[in-house]
Amino acid sequence: MQATIHNEYLTLTVDTHGAEAVSLKNAAGEELLWQADPAVWKRHAPILFPWTGKLKDGSFTHGGKTYKGGQHGFARDVEHTLRKAEGDTIRLELRPDETMKAERFPFDFVLTSTFRLDGKTLHHTLTVSNPGSEELRFGIGYHPAFCVPFDAEHTVEDYEFRFDQPESPVILDASGGGLLTGKCYYQWKNQQAIPLTNDLFDNDSFCMAGLRTKTLGIYEKDTGRSIVCDVAGFPYTLIWSALSKPLRFVCIEPWNSLPASVDDPQEWSQRAAAACLAPGGEWSTTLSTTFER
Repeated sequence: MQATIHNEYLTLTVDTHGAEAVSLKNAAGEELLWQADPAVWKRHAPILFPWTGKLKDGSFTHGGKTYKGGQHGFARDVEHTLRKAEGDTIRLELRPDETMKAERFPFDFVLTSTFRLDGKTLHHTLTVSNPGSEELRFGIGYHPAFCVPFDAEHTVEDYEFRFDQPESPVILDASGGGLLTGKCYYQWKNQQAIPLTNDLFDNDSFCMAGLRTKTLGIYEKDTGRSIVCDVAGFPYTLIWSALSKPLRFVCIEPWNSLPASVDDPQEWSQRAAAACLAPGGEWSTTLSTTFER
């Protein structure tokens, strides 16, 4: 099922499957989100929960039992309950049933996904609460994909990622089959812009840590048109696109947690988490994206 809201600048459609934004159009009717061509990448803007990236050996253990899990958790692949779709807000909720707890993730949780339009800005808040009797540990992140080029008159090379100040981001190496190796390196030093090229992501994504910038956006060089994410407060921000020549979209992905490392133990409680919620606890994060299109 899908729900749609709009204001004078933006029209947003969200699908209850995965609580995923599947369309975002500007006032001219131009589509801003990648439209999930399965030949390139079959998603639009998935939410990543209850982990980000890959698990070591594709599984974790808790209470002596092993749970299999694919990349980026499972919230993006299950049905959420629509709680509100009116005015400027869409809100959805995910609670585990007994099958989910038995087969995927043995913890009680409530994941609330709230989308709100505010002028040319889309705010997407993810809230996690713990209604259970044991501590809840989880990872979480965002993965929106934005169409590039913005129109038929431009090519990929007409765009750049841009920070709001010069940056020397530390890149966390994930060459261990998508797992962190414990190594890090500099790809760019003292640069405010990263030129977009068709081969930028030939070796997959860049996971940046230690950013001082408040924003990271994709900008059209000659016009200044842009899609800008507020990444302040996120410990990690990734940029990525699927292997396609030419590139068809770019992702700006603020995360609050990381993939597993090559030497991680299998025990869930020993894996680094975005948050560790005591029973009755609540935690939230918001990605705000402004579209000057």
